[in-house]
Amino acid sequence: MIFLVAFFAMVGGFVAYISAKKRFKKQEANFGLLVSVGGFVIAAFNLFTVVPAGTVGVVDFLGNVSDNTLKAGVNLVNPMANVEKFSIKTQEFRETMNVPSKEGLTVQLEISLLFKLDPEIANEIYKTVGPAYDEVILKPQFRSVVRGVTAKYEAKALYTASREILAGEIMTELSKLVGPRGILIEAAAMRQIVLPAGLTQSIEEKLQAEQESQRMAFVLKKEEQEAERKRIEAKGIRDFQAIVSEGINNQLLRWKGIEATEKLANSPNSKVVVIGSGKDGLPIILGGDN
Repeated sequence: MIFLVAFFAMVGGFVAYISAKKRFKKQEANFGLLVSVGGFVIAAFNLFTVVPAGTVGVVDFLGNVSDNTLKAGVNLVNPMANVEKFSIKTQEFRETMNVPSKEGLTVQLEISLLFKLDPEIANEIYKTVGPAYDEVILKPQFRSVVRGVTAKYEAKALYTASREILAGEIMTELSKLVGPRGILIEAAAMRQIVLPAGLTQSIEEKLQAEQESQRMAFVLKKEEQEAERKRIEAKGIRDFQAIVSEGINNQLLRWKGIEATEKLANSPNSKVVVIGSGKDGLPIILGGDN
C-alpha cells in the first residue's frame, strides 16, 4: 500500500514539475520535483526489507506464500508483498498446572519448556497455523502430554531423581507430536513440585530409611571383606609356620651346631673352646639336652 502511494506521488510530482516548468512557475516546479523525489525514495525503500538476526521472513503476495524463506539481512522483495517475520531463537514457555499421579493424587507442577521454530518450514507453519503457532499447537499439546506422562508415575517419582526420566519422556512424546509441524523441542525441566500435605514428609522419611539401609549394607559388606582379609592373613601365617616347623629337624640342628663350633674356634677372641658333653660333642649351648 505504501509503495503504491509513493509510486503515484512520484509520478504525480514529476508531471506537476514538467507542467510548472513549461509555465515558468518555478515555485510549483520545485514543489513537484520535491514530491517526485520523495515518492521515488519511499518506493525504492519498499523494494527492500530487513530481516533481523534470529528471525526468518515468510513472503505472502496476495495470498500466495513463497516456498523460500528470507534469511537474516537485507532482502530484495516484491514491494506489493507482505513479509511476516518469525523468530527462530530459543524461547521459553513456563506452565504451572495440577497433574494426576499414578495413585490418583493431584500434584502441582511448575515446568518450563525450551523450544524454537524450524526455519526450513516456517512458511508451512504460516500457511497452516499462522504466527500464533505456540498458542494453537504447542501449548495445548504440551499440557496434554504432561498430564499423560505424570499419570504413569507415582508421586514419589516426581519428588526424587526419577523426575529427570519423567522430564525426558515428556520431551520425547512432545517432539513426536509437534516436531513434524516445525516446532523443535530442546528441553523440558521441572522447576517446582508441590505434593499433597503429609505426603512430602512420608516420602522423605522413606528415603531416609532407604539411605540408612544402604549405608548399613555398605558397612556390613566392608566388615565381611575385612574378616575375609584377616582369614587369608591367618592362613598365610599358619602355612608359613607349618613350612618352617617341617624344615627344622635334628640333622639341621646338628649342622648348625657344627658351624657354630667352627666359628667359635676360629674367632680371634676365643682362647678356650668348651665342647659339649653330648654324644655329638656339640657346644653346651647347643648340645646340652643330655
